[in-house]
Amino acid sequence: MMIKNLLVTGGCGFIGSNFIRYLFQQPDFHGRIINVDKLTYAGNIFNLTDVASHYRDRYVFVHGDICDFEQMKEVIEREDIDCICHFAAESHVDRSIKGPAAFIQTNIIGTFNLLELVREKRDFSLFHHVSTDEVYGSLGSDGLFREESPYRPSSPYAASKAASDHLVRAYYKTYGLPITISNCSNNYGPYQFPEKLIPLMIWHGWQGKPLPVYGDGKNVRDWLYVEDHCAAIWTIMKQGRRGETYNVGGCQEMENIAVVRMICDLLDELLPPLKTGKRRNLITFVPDRPGHDRRYAIDATKLMEELGWRPKENFVSGLRKTVQWYVQNEKWIQSVTSGAYRNWVSTHYGMI
Repeated sequence: MMIKNLLVTGGCGFIGSNFIRYLFQQPDFHGRIINVDKLTYAGNIFNLTDVASHYRDRYVFVHGDICDFEQMKEVIEREDIDCICHFAAESHVDRSIKGPAAFIQTNIIGTFNLLELVREKRDFSLFHHVSTDEVYGSLGSDGLFREESPYRPSSPYAASKAASDHLVRAYYKTYGLPITISNCSNNYGPYQFPEKLIPLMIWHGWQGKPLPVYGDGKNVRDWLYVEDHCAAIWTIMKQGRRGETYNVGGCQEMENIAVVRMICDLLDELLPPLKTGKRRNLITFVPDRPGHDRRYAIDATKLMEELGWRPKENFVSGLRKTVQWYVQNEKWIQSVTSGAYRNWVSTHYGMI
Protein backbone atom coordinates (compact mmCIF):
# COMPACT_ATOMS: atom_id res chain seq x y z
CA MET A 1 0.00 0.00 0.00
CA MET A 2 1.52 3.29 -1.14
CA ILE A 3 0.25 6.18 0.97
CA LYS A 4 0.86 9.70 -0.29
CA ASN A 5 -1.11 11.80 2.20
CA LEU A 6 -2.22 10.17 5.44
CA LEU A 7 -4.75 11.96 7.62
CA VAL A 8 -4.27 11.10 11.29
CA THR A 9 -7.11 12.36 13.47
CA GLY A 10 -6.36 13.03 17.11
CA GLY A 11 -2.65 12.89 16.42
CA CYS A 12 -1.69 15.08 19.39
CA GLY A 13 -3.24 12.63 21.84
CA PHE A 14 -1.57 9.76 23.62
CA ILE A 15 -1.78 6.95 21.06
CA GLY A 16 -1.97 9.24 18.04
CA SER A 17 1.27 11.08 18.82
CA ASN A 18 3.08 7.82 19.51
CA PHE A 19 1.77 6.44 16.21
CA ILE A 20 2.95 9.45 14.19
CA ARG A 21 6.40 9.25 15.74
CA TYR A 22 6.50 5.49 15.14
CA LEU A 23 5.40 5.80 11.52
CA PHE A 24 8.10 8.28 10.59
CA GLN A 25 10.64 5.77 11.89
CA GLN A 26 9.41 3.02 9.56
CA PRO A 27 11.48 2.47 6.38
CA ASP A 28 8.37 1.44 4.42
CA PHE A 29 6.48 4.69 5.04
CA HIS A 30 7.37 7.47 2.61
CA GLY A 31 4.27 9.66 2.62
CA ARG A 32 3.14 12.82 4.36
CA ILE A 33 1.13 12.96 7.59
CA ILE A 34 -1.56 15.55 8.10
CA ASN A 35 -2.42 15.63 11.79
CA VAL A 36 -5.85 17.06 12.65
CA ASP A 37 -6.43 17.63 16.35
CA LYS A 38 -8.87 19.76 18.30
CA LEU A 39 -6.35 20.20 21.12
CA THR A 40 -8.69 19.31 23.94
CA TYR A 41 -7.24 18.79 27.42
CA ALA A 42 -5.84 15.39 26.33
CA GLY A 43 -4.21 16.60 23.11
CA ASN A 44 -0.85 18.33 23.39
CA ILE A 45 0.83 19.88 20.36
CA PHE A 46 4.19 19.70 22.17
CA ASN A 47 3.97 15.88 22.08
CA LEU A 48 5.24 16.17 18.51
CA THR A 49 7.70 19.06 18.67
CA ASP A 50 10.54 16.77 17.57
CA VAL A 51 8.52 15.41 14.66
CA ALA A 52 7.52 18.88 13.46
CA SER A 53 11.18 19.89 13.51
CA HIS A 54 12.65 16.83 11.79
CA TYR A 55 9.97 16.22 9.15
CA ARG A 56 9.00 19.73 8.06
CA ASP A 57 8.38 18.65 4.48
CA ARG A 58 6.30 15.60 5.46
CA TYR A 59 4.34 16.69 8.54
CA VAL A 60 1.43 19.14 8.66
CA PHE A 61 -0.54 20.09 11.77
CA VAL A 62 -4.11 21.34 11.44
CA HIS A 63 -6.00 22.65 14.44
CA GLY A 64 -9.40 21.22 13.64
CA ASP A 65 -12.50 19.44 14.81
CA ILE A 66 -13.76 16.29 13.07
CA CYS A 67 -17.28 17.41 13.97
CA ASP A 68 -16.86 20.42 11.66
CA PHE A 69 -17.88 18.90 8.32
CA GLU A 70 -16.88 21.87 6.17
CA GLN A 71 -13.46 22.21 7.77
CA MET A 72 -12.75 18.50 7.33
CA LYS A 73 -13.91 18.69 3.71
CA GLU A 74 -11.49 21.53 3.05
CA VAL A 75 -8.58 19.67 4.66
CA ILE A 76 -9.26 16.40 2.82
CA GLU A 77 -9.54 18.17 -0.53
CA ARG A 78 -6.62 20.57 -0.03
CA GLU A 79 -4.21 17.89 1.18
CA ASP A 80 -5.49 15.26 -1.30
CA ILE A 81 -5.94 12.71 1.48
CA ASP A 82 -5.76 9.10 0.25
CA CYS A 83 -5.76 7.29 3.64
CA ILE A 84 -7.11 7.94 7.14
CA CYS A 85 -6.07 6.54 10.50
CA HIS A 86 -8.80 7.62 12.89
CA PHE A 87 -7.83 8.03 16.56
CA ALA A 88 -9.80 11.14 17.50
CA ALA A 89 -12.26 10.35 20.28
CA GLU A 90 -13.43 11.29 23.71
CA SER A 91 -12.10 8.34 25.66
CA HIS A 92 -12.43 8.62 29.44
CA VAL A 93 -15.18 6.47 30.96
CA ASP A 94 -15.67 8.61 34.07
CA ARG A 95 -16.10 11.74 31.94
CA SER A 96 -18.63 9.94 29.74
CA ILE A 97 -20.70 9.07 32.81
CA LYS A 98 -20.73 12.70 33.94
CA GLY A 99 -21.26 14.22 30.50
CA PRO A 100 -22.10 11.83 27.65
CA ALA A 101 -23.06 14.47 25.06
CA ALA A 102 -19.48 15.20 23.96
CA PHE A 103 -18.88 11.48 23.45
CA ILE A 104 -21.90 11.11 21.19
CA GLN A 105 -20.91 14.16 19.18
CA THR A 106 -17.21 13.40 18.67
CA ASN A 107 -17.18 9.62 18.56
CA ILE A 108 -20.29 9.10 16.43
CA ILE A 109 -20.95 12.30 14.47
CA GLY A 110 -17.25 13.00 13.96
CA THR A 111 -16.68 9.50 12.58
CA PHE A 112 -19.76 9.82 10.36
CA ASN A 113 -18.42 13.08 8.91
CA LEU A 114 -15.12 11.48 7.93
CA LEU A 115 -16.81 8.46 6.37
CA GLU A 116 -19.14 10.66 4.35
CA LEU A 117 -16.28 12.79 3.07
CA VAL A 118 -14.28 9.85 1.69
CA ARG A 119 -16.91 7.28 0.69
CA GLU A 120 -16.93 8.40 -2.95
CA LYS A 121 -13.38 9.75 -3.07
CA ARG A 122 -11.34 8.35 -5.94
CA ASP A 123 -7.96 6.77 -5.25
CA PHE A 124 -8.75 6.36 -1.56
CA SER A 125 -6.86 3.38 -0.13
CA LEU A 126 -8.00 2.84 3.47
CA PHE A 127 -10.01 4.11 6.42
CA HIS A 128 -8.53 2.54 9.55
CA HIS A 129 -10.69 2.95 12.65
CA VAL A 130 -9.05 2.62 16.08
CA SER A 131 -11.48 1.29 18.65
CA THR A 132 -11.52 -0.37 22.07
CA ASP A 133 -12.21 -3.68 23.79
CA GLU A 134 -14.78 -1.87 25.96
CA VAL A 135 -17.38 -2.31 23.21
CA TYR A 136 -17.60 -5.99 24.21
CA GLY A 137 -18.69 -5.29 27.78
CA SER A 138 -17.49 -7.35 30.73
CA LEU A 139 -16.07 -10.87 31.01
CA GLY A 140 -16.37 -13.32 33.87
CA SER A 141 -13.39 -15.01 35.48
CA ASP A 142 -12.50 -16.81 32.25
CA GLY A 143 -12.91 -16.40 28.49
CA LEU A 144 -11.53 -13.88 26.01
CA PHE A 145 -12.93 -11.23 23.69
CA ARG A 146 -12.74 -12.37 20.08
CA GLU A 147 -13.58 -10.48 16.91
CA GLU A 148 -16.97 -12.22 16.74
CA SER A 149 -17.85 -11.49 20.39
CA PRO A 150 -21.19 -9.70 20.75
CA TYR A 151 -21.19 -6.00 21.59
CA ARG A 152 -22.41 -5.24 25.13
CA PRO A 153 -21.11 -1.75 25.99
CA SER A 154 -21.60 -0.67 29.60
CA SER A 155 -20.70 3.05 29.58
CA PRO A 156 -21.67 5.96 27.31
CA TYR A 157 -18.06 5.97 26.10
CA ALA A 158 -18.17 2.30 25.13
CA ALA A 159 -21.59 2.72 23.51
CA SER A 160 -20.35 5.64 21.41
CA LYS A 161 -17.34 3.62 20.22
CA ALA A 162 -19.59 0.64 19.46
CA ALA A 163 -21.79 2.89 17.33
CA SER A 164 -18.80 4.24 15.42
CA ASP A 165 -17.55 0.67 14.81
CA HIS A 166 -20.92 -0.24 13.32
CA LEU A 167 -20.89 2.85 11.11
CA VAL A 168 -17.45 2.01 9.73
CA ARG A 169 -18.51 -1.58 8.94
CA ALA A 170 -21.70 -0.33 7.32
CA TYR A 171 -19.74 1.92 4.96
CA TYR A 172 -17.73 -1.10 3.87
CA LYS A 173 -20.82 -3.26 3.34
CA THR A 174 -22.97 -0.56 1.75
CA TYR A 175 -20.53 1.59 -0.19
CA GLY A 176 -17.48 -0.64 -0.57
CA LEU A 177 -15.28 1.81 1.34
CA PRO A 178 -11.96 0.06 2.12
CA ILE A 179 -11.81 -0.16 5.91
CA THR A 180 -10.09 -1.99 8.73
CA ILE A 181 -10.93 -1.82 12.44
CA SER A 182 -8.76 -2.56 15.46
CA ASN A 183 -10.17 -3.09 18.96
CA CYS A 184 -7.37 -2.77 21.49
CA SER A 185 -6.92 -3.44 25.18
CA ASN A 186 -5.77 -0.82 27.72
CA ASN A 187 -2.77 1.14 26.45
CA TYR A 188 0.00 2.63 28.58
CA GLY A 189 3.27 4.39 27.90
CA PRO A 190 4.73 7.88 27.29
CA TYR A 191 2.56 10.97 26.73
CA GLN A 192 -0.63 9.58 28.33
CA PHE A 193 -2.66 12.30 30.04
CA PRO A 194 -2.67 11.70 33.82
CA GLU A 195 -6.34 10.86 34.19
CA LYS A 196 -6.01 7.18 33.25
CA LEU A 197 -4.95 4.65 35.87
CA ILE A 198 -1.22 4.29 35.24
CA PRO A 199 -0.15 7.93 34.69
CA LEU A 200 -2.51 9.10 37.45
CA MET A 201 -0.96 6.70 39.96
CA ILE A 202 2.54 7.69 38.86
CA TRP A 203 1.82 11.41 39.30
CA HIS A 204 -0.02 11.06 42.61
CA GLY A 205 2.56 8.63 43.98
CA TRP A 206 5.33 10.97 42.95
CA GLN A 207 3.72 13.79 44.96
CA GLY A 208 2.77 11.64 47.93
CA LYS A 209 -0.96 12.09 47.28
CA PRO A 210 -3.61 9.39 47.96
CA LEU A 211 -3.86 6.70 45.27
CA PRO A 212 -7.60 6.14 44.70
CA VAL A 213 -8.52 2.60 43.64
CA TYR A 214 -12.10 1.76 42.67
CA GLY A 215 -13.98 -0.91 44.61
CA ASP A 216 -11.84 -3.82 45.77
CA GLY A 217 -9.20 -3.18 43.09
CA LYS A 218 -9.70 -6.60 41.54
CA ASN A 219 -11.01 -5.39 38.19
CA VAL A 220 -8.85 -7.01 35.51
CA ARG A 221 -7.49 -5.37 32.37
CA ASP A 222 -5.24 -6.63 29.57
CA TRP A 223 -2.37 -4.16 29.21
CA LEU A 224 -0.71 -3.20 25.92
CA TYR A 225 2.40 -1.03 25.61
CA VAL A 226 1.61 1.84 23.25
CA GLU A 227 4.48 1.21 20.83
CA ASP A 228 3.33 -2.39 20.41
CA HIS A 229 -0.12 -1.01 19.60
CA CYS A 230 1.37 1.36 17.01
CA ALA A 231 3.18 -1.55 15.36
CA ALA A 232 -0.08 -3.53 15.29
CA ILE A 233 -1.99 -0.69 13.63
CA TRP A 234 0.65 -0.25 10.94
CA THR A 235 0.69 -4.00 10.34
CA ILE A 236 -3.11 -4.06 9.96
CA MET A 237 -3.07 -1.06 7.64
CA LYS A 238 -0.49 -2.68 5.37
CA GLN A 239 -1.51 -6.33 5.45
CA GLY A 240 -5.00 -6.57 6.97
CA ARG A 241 -7.91 -7.81 4.88
CA ARG A 242 -10.26 -4.98 3.97
CA GLY A 243 -13.54 -5.06 5.86
CA GLU A 244 -12.00 -7.04 8.73
CA THR A 245 -11.65 -6.38 12.45
CA TYR A 246 -8.50 -7.29 14.38
CA ASN A 247 -8.28 -7.45 18.16
CA VAL A 248 -5.03 -6.12 19.62
CA GLY A 249 -3.99 -7.22 23.10
CA GLY A 250 -0.83 -7.39 25.14
CA CYS A 251 -1.68 -10.80 26.64
CA GLN A 252 -0.89 -9.24 30.02
CA GLU A 253 -3.91 -9.50 32.35
CA MET A 254 -3.48 -7.67 35.64
CA GLU A 255 -5.74 -6.69 38.53
CA ASN A 256 -5.84 -2.93 39.04
CA ILE A 257 -4.56 -3.23 42.59
CA ALA A 258 -1.54 -5.23 41.39
CA VAL A 259 -0.76 -2.53 38.81
CA VAL A 260 -0.90 0.20 41.45
CA ARG A 261 1.37 -1.75 43.81
CA MET A 262 3.93 -2.27 41.03
CA ILE A 263 3.92 1.46 40.30
CA CYS A 264 4.44 2.23 43.98
CA ASP A 265 7.43 -0.08 44.14
CA LEU A 266 9.00 1.40 40.99
CA LEU A 267 8.54 4.94 42.32
CA ASP A 268 10.14 3.95 45.63
CA GLU A 269 13.07 2.62 43.63
CA LEU A 270 13.46 5.57 41.25
CA LEU A 271 12.56 8.55 43.45
CA PRO A 272 13.59 9.82 46.89
CA PRO A 273 11.61 8.18 49.71
CA LEU A 274 8.53 9.85 51.15
CA LYS A 275 8.56 11.01 54.75
CA THR A 276 5.36 9.01 55.23
CA GLY A 277 7.01 5.75 54.25
CA LYS A 278 6.39 3.35 51.35
CA ARG A 279 4.11 4.55 48.58
CA ARG A 280 1.88 1.50 48.96
CA ASN A 281 0.64 3.23 52.13
CA LEU A 282 -1.00 5.86 49.89
CA ILE A 283 -3.45 3.35 48.36
CA THR A 284 -7.02 4.35 49.19
CA PHE A 285 -10.06 2.31 48.16
CA VAL A 286 -12.98 4.44 46.96
CA PRO A 287 -16.59 3.57 45.97
CA ASP A 288 -16.77 1.80 42.63
CA ARG A 289 -17.92 3.74 39.58
CA PRO A 290 -21.30 2.92 38.00
CA GLY A 291 -21.25 0.09 35.45
CA HIS A 292 -17.59 -0.75 36.11
CA ASP A 293 -16.76 -3.77 33.94
CA ARG A 294 -15.09 -6.51 35.96
CA ARG A 295 -12.70 -8.00 33.45
CA TYR A 296 -11.41 -7.43 29.92
CA ALA A 297 -9.15 -9.85 28.08
CA ILE A 298 -8.31 -9.88 24.39
CA ASP A 299 -7.70 -12.84 22.11
CA ALA A 300 -5.26 -11.49 19.50
CA THR A 301 -4.82 -14.85 17.74
CA LYS A 302 -6.21 -13.58 14.44
CA LEU A 303 -3.74 -10.69 14.30
CA MET A 304 -0.85 -12.92 15.33
CA GLU A 305 -1.57 -15.82 13.01
CA GLU A 306 -2.74 -13.92 9.93
CA LEU A 307 -0.37 -10.95 10.05
CA GLY A 308 2.52 -12.14 12.23
CA TRP A 309 2.33 -9.37 14.84
CA ARG A 310 3.63 -9.98 18.37
CA PRO A 311 3.97 -7.57 21.32
CA LYS A 312 7.59 -6.88 22.20
CA GLU A 313 7.00 -5.68 25.75
CA ASN A 314 5.66 -7.64 28.68
CA PHE A 315 3.98 -5.68 31.46
CA VAL A 316 7.02 -5.65 33.74
CA SER A 317 9.36 -4.23 31.09
CA GLY A 318 6.77 -1.86 29.64
CA LEU A 319 5.73 -0.47 33.03
CA ARG A 320 9.35 0.18 34.01
CA LYS A 321 9.89 2.08 30.73
CA THR A 322 6.72 4.06 31.36
CA VAL A 323 7.51 5.06 34.94
CA GLN A 324 11.05 6.01 33.92
CA TRP A 325 9.70 8.21 31.12
CA TYR A 326 7.40 10.13 33.47
CA VAL A 327 10.17 10.52 36.07
CA GLN A 328 12.40 11.98 33.34
CA ASN A 329 9.67 14.28 31.99
CA GLU A 330 8.32 16.12 35.01
CA LYS A 331 7.96 19.36 33.03
CA TRP A 332 5.62 17.62 30.57
CA ILE A 333 3.36 16.42 33.38
CA GLN A 334 3.32 19.82 35.03
CA SER A 335 2.47 21.54 31.75
CA VAL A 336 -0.50 19.31 30.92
CA THR A 337 -1.89 19.37 34.46
CA SER A 338 -1.67 23.15 34.84
CA GLY A 339 -3.58 25.93 33.15
CA ALA A 340 -0.47 27.17 31.36
CA TYR A 341 -0.85 24.87 28.35
CA ARG A 342 -4.57 25.61 27.94
CA ASN A 343 -3.78 29.34 28.02
CA TRP A 344 -1.10 28.81 25.37
CA VAL A 345 -3.55 26.98 23.10
CA SER A 346 -6.16 29.68 23.57
CA THR A 347 -3.64 32.41 22.71
CA HIS A 348 -2.21 30.70 19.63
CA TYR A 349 -5.19 28.87 18.19
CA GLY A 350 -8.32 30.09 19.93
CA MET A 351 -10.76 27.58 21.33
CA ILE A 352 -12.97 25.62 18.93
